[in-house]
Amino acid sequence: MRIKEKIMDALDIERTLNRLAHEIIERNKGSKNLAIVGIRTRGEFLARRLAEKISKLENTSVPVGVLDITFYRDDVRLKLRQPEVKTTEINFPIDDKDIILVDDVLFTGRTVRAALDELIDFGRPKTVQLVVLIDRGNRELPIQADFVGKKVKTSLNEEIKVNLREVDGDDSVLLIEHD
Repeated sequence: MRIKEKIMDALDIERTLNRLAHEIIERNKGSKNLAIVGIRTRGEFLARRLAEKISKLENTSVPVGVLDITFYRDDVRLKLRQPEVKTTEINFPIDDKDIILVDDVLFTGRTVRAALDELIDFGRPKTVQLVVLIDRGNRELPIQADFVGKKVKTSLNEEIKVNLREVDGDDSVLLIEHD
């Protein structure tokens, strides 16, 4: 395994999140009906950052929730290791809300499918819009992001590694090549 390329640095990520916040506000004609939900782990922190940016731009508070999709994944029984289960925290009603679902990387679409299954267990949102920092293609399911930070075409022997300061100590996006 080796780092093939640094796709984004901290400044690139900051600029991208600023752009995405503006696009979300524009498409939704403000933030009045928005709630943001991040998929653990890195989607959670991207969601919090987006909510903070939108709240500052709109001078209002945007509710933020977190999904742990471990038991909603269709591959949970296929993994040999014991899955690490964390909590889902959605402490607001999602009925009739415009939910902004946030993840770091969109690849096969299976994580998003699991997140949608879990989200619907909490209620019936008016809309669900997907935001991803990186869309790397190679979809297995018919899932598209509504808002994309950056598209990066990858091969199946490559991986996108998103580092966020809250988890990894720095902000960067790396393209990793497996041998």
